[in-house]
Amino acid sequence: MPKEVWETFLNELSEQEICALPYLFDFWALPHQRAPEGKWRSWLVLGGRGAGKTRAGAEWVRSQVEGARPADKGKASRIALLGETYDQVREVMVMGDSGILACSPPDRRPEWRASERKLVWPNGAEAQFFSAHDPDGLRGPQFDAAWADELAKWKKAQATWDMLQFALRLGSDPRVCVTTTPRNVPVLKDLMALKSTVTTQAATEANQANLAKSFLAEVRERYAGTRLGRQELDGVLVADTEGAWWTGEMLDRARCLSVPPLDRVVVAVDPAVSSGSKADACGIIVAGAQVQGPPEDWRAYILADCTIKGVGPVGWACAAIAAMDAHGAEKLIAEVNQGGQLVEEVIRQVDPLVPYKGVHATRGKVVRAEPVAALYEQGRVRHVEGLSELEEQMGLMTSRGYEGEGSPDRVDALVWAVHELLIAPANQYRRPRVRIL
Repeated sequence: MPKEVWETFLNELSEQEICALPYLFDFWALPHQRAPEGKWRSWLVLGGRGAGKTRAGAEWVRSQVEGARPADKGKASRIALLGETYDQVREVMVMGDSGILACSPPDRRPEWRASERKLVWPNGAEAQFFSAHDPDGLRGPQFDAAWADELAKWKKAQATWDMLQFALRLGSDPRVCVTTTPRNVPVLKDLMALKSTVTTQAATEANQANLAKSFLAEVRERYAGTRLGRQELDGVLVADTEGAWWTGEMLDRARCLSVPPLDRVVVAVDPAVSSGSKADACGIIVAGAQVQGPPEDWRAYILADCTIKGVGPVGWACAAIAAMDAHGAEKLIAEVNQGGQLVEEVIRQVDPLVPYKGVHATRGKVVRAEPVAALYEQGRVRHVEGLSELEEQMGLMTSRGYEGEGSPDRVDALVWAVHELLIAPANQYRRPRVRIL
């Protein structure tokens, strides 16, 4: 807001109100840090690194424990604080920069009792600490509220979560706040699917006012466009499709930070048969390979995804040739099942001398993709950063077919590129030689 607005606001406050203002979280909270209205059992706060999840959890505990005055009772008086380890509960949830002690006003700050692993508030409310490494520690105690931090990375997440549900049995409306960076783990997906769960979500940038600019610039430059970036920065749960040829773990292993000198570079195109906003995209993938030594030593590198949508044939032909020029590709590979001779004619209109190879699919997409997926399993295909849209399509290719919307245009182009660089030459390399007498 303009400087004169907030100066007027502050000047109108009394000394007591100015002292209280830092502790009035409703005034400062970001939308994803405010507890939802209505009836719910679990409030799930998903966020990227530094999105303010810990502050949201600490302030929610305050809202449950504190009354109108320091000695007044709040909504809850028996709280469970759960982290991956006791140390993380203490260092992050309780004593951290955004932990409970830092967030509490002086007259309501709880007493830290290290030997008992608990906090005790002036109004008598207590918070007891638990480690996810010891699910059985939750047998016996009972609570009317709980805060669970980083649930998705707990080693014994399901067992600990189950024990917590049995312990949340005090009061008329026991609730739990879960703050976590999302991971593709069953306990988190099951929690999200429950009707009694409400979810708020935010990317790291949502809390940029409280983060170092250099941190945001560095992590975005390094991880933007990757599955890891979507999870750790955007706070998005990146789940695997059942039966997918390419899993998230496989794609994470395939990622590389640098590319060695390459022997070959090609551009593969899966042409769009129509144009316009509702047409399928034209998949354009740039890939290179090292092909020294026997075929089992060959490696492919996916260098760029130049896929384009909403343009006519000349538009995608120009984009494909521009990709060739940008990466020094030796050849343009294009599937001709849909366009036939027209595909080559369009490309020749843009560049009559472009090295071109038309390929015709005689088998279905799934059958063509399977040997390429096998190369990924062997660690023989690598990805540069920034291929998130391609990787999303890859994660939807299954033995039953493509389970996404539209056509897997990017994956089709990828398959043709890897086939040209690794599979076809290897078949030729291994073909028995006939001796002519």
